[in-house]
Amino acid sequence: MTIADIRKSSEQRMNKTVESLKVDLTKVRTGRAHTGLLDHIHVDYYGTSMPINQVANVTLADARTISVQPFEKKMVQVVEKAIRESDIGVNPATQGDVIRTPMAAMTEERRRDLTKVVRHEAENARVAVRNIRRDAIEHLKKMLKDKETSEDEERKAQEEIQHRQAAARERGGPDGGLELVACVCLTTHPTAKLLLHLVRQLH
Repeated sequence: MTIADIRKSSEQRMNKTVESLKVDLTKVRTGRAHTGLLDHIHVDYYGTSMPINQVANVTLADARTISVQPFEKKMVQVVEKAIRESDIGVNPATQGDVIRTPMAAMTEERRRDLTKVVRHEAENARVAVRNIRRDAIEHLKKMLKDKETSEDEERKAQEEIQHRQAAARERGGPDGGLELVACVCLTTHPTAKLLLHLVRQLH
């Protein structure tokens, strides 16, 4: 493995960690509806597991209600059951061939629970990024020990890898453990800004 390989691998793994965090955040209910809440839910479609958005039209009926209209009427009950039994904790109701999925209003208790969840997810992501940096640096030190690279090249590579992790912290601002959540806020994720705002309120 070359230094370039180590850099590329560490960058890809860090990016994957951020993407994983974004997926985890889409499962968090903030009281505000967004269609991404259902993205991870699959249903059986003629023996094949399919995400709901490929067997139904998923839209927002209003700020707190997701509307799901299966393309095939016989899929209505299947989709409703999948939503009801999913891990997002909602209670869908069918009206004709449309499944309405209301979001519960945000209470202070729920706000505090949400804060804990987001902090936990962000901390997991931080630990993952630190471990990626550690692994990369260990590879570099081994290359130096085996005389596969020079001290200057090894030092520059270490600095670059550490800089990439520091960049995430800088984008997260003074909130410490929330730097990766802040990274998500720089994207178009539908609830990331709201999640970070809630956490900062109780920080």
